[in-house]
Amino acid sequence: MDLLLQSFRMDWPVLIPIIFAGILVLAVVINRFSFYKKNKRDIEEFIKALQPELASNDLPGAQNIAIRCGGVVGEVTEEAVRIFSEQKSGFSRSFDIAAALGIRKLEKNLTILGTIGGVAPFLGLFGTVVRILYTFQDLAVQGNQSAAVANGIGSALICTAFGLGVAIVAVIFYNSFQSLVKHYEDDFNLIKLLFLSFVDSEGQTLKPQKSSVNPMM
Repeated sequence: MDLLLQSFRMDWPVLIPIIFAGILVLAVVINRFSFYKKNKRDIEEFIKALQPELASNDLPGAQNIAIRCGGVVGEVTEEAVRIFSEQKSGFSRSFDIAAALGIRKLEKNLTILGTIGGVAPFLGLFGTVVRILYTFQDLAVQGNQSAAVANGIGSALICTAFGLGVAIVAVIFYNSFQSLVKHYEDDFNLIKLLFLSFVDSEGQTLKPQKSSVNPMM
């Protein structure tokens, strides 16, 4: 405990940014966890409810299902219904834009976790190097004092420990949240394929049939 207090007293210029980064990581984790939990949907049940409406070309009914679903999935699907009703030929490109906007909401603030995960260890290492340099400087002035050297190095390593701790937490949640975003991307692709299947089926229905009558007869 004394070593920890000594480290805070001597290395606070480095420890304060690391602690601030840790608080920022905690805030982002709570925010994103709450957001993903609020937007979680059973995509299989949603597609089962949406498919009959599209099959019967009941677009208002499909839109109502999307509105009741809510969240990012509901917003993207609601936009998909609008695109489907207005421009079936360019549905794929327009839907990709809507899905990309949804993914942007899901990825919000994740770069903060990635940046802190990469920078925090170097902040801790910087504090450790600086404290070791001061320890050797004191050693040169005061002479050989093994206890002072051990105490100084121990205090210096606390910065590295704090930096690594913050970085490990940031990287773990960054990877976990990126995996969730990838899951949402797969959900959007399933919704896109559902709509495209009806676009293709309509195109095949409207395709003129070749006459089987021999023109020479």
